[in-house]
Amino acid sequence: MLLTDTHTHLYYEQDLTKQAQLMERCLAFDVKRLFLPNVDVASIKMIDDLVSRYPENCFAMAGLHPCDVKEDYETQLSTIYQSIAQRKIYAIGEIGIDLYWDKSTLGIQQDAFKQQINWAKNLNLPFVIHCREAFDEVFEILEELNDEKLKGIFHCFTGNLVQAQRAINLGFYLGIGGVVTYKKAGLDLVLADVPIQHIVLETDSPYLAPVPYRGKPNESSYLIHIAQKVADIYQISLAEVAEITTANANKIFSL
Repeated sequence: MLLTDTHTHLYYEQDLTKQAQLMERCLAFDVKRLFLPNVDVASIKMIDDLVSRYPENCFAMAGLHPCDVKEDYETQLSTIYQSIAQRKIYAIGEIGIDLYWDKSTLGIQQDAFKQQINWAKNLNLPFVIHCREAFDEVFEILEELNDEKLKGIFHCFTGNLVQAQRAINLGFYLGIGGVVTYKKAGLDLVLADVPIQHIVLETDSPYLAPVPYRGKPNESSYLIHIAQKVADIYQISLAEVAEITTANANKIFSL
């Protein structure tokens, strides 16, 4: 069985002994592919170091997280873009709009998002969207820039069925993480009406740990609990969930 975590910040753990233990637990639970979203300039080296230690398991992205879009965002974008020529990346991300923490930066978030979408198009890469309290704003930009090159993942999707279908119609997969295991979230009800061919699995570790670890630091090995919940929703085996969602990830990331 091969499970794919399409979104994990495992590189945040900089203690190499603890990092190795995290990876060992991943492999023990068949989580053998991990995609690493970039958030800022500083995380480039952390990601590259992890990829160099586990080249068969870890895959890099490049992007500026919307919460890190500040006054110096143009400089950050330039540095991140320049790094792409010197390393192998599989997506632009994570990028998008976040209006939960700071609505005042909406204008520059929108500009950074558009610039990075154009990177993805020019490089023929998918992009991974961070969208928090900003579905309308994100969809407005996606529909403005929509063409045959638009593709990627709505990371940590927690929207309703209408939003899910809108994302799918634009050519995006839904990234399903720990929230699907939360009783009151309602994401399981949304997925019941979304074919599994449109989803991928993720942890977003160290955030959003699934039940039974909710409220504790998340890790990629916990993807097994998310996969089991998805298996329950679709009434198929865990092995089938792993096979289908990994195939979806392979398609997105051109593996």
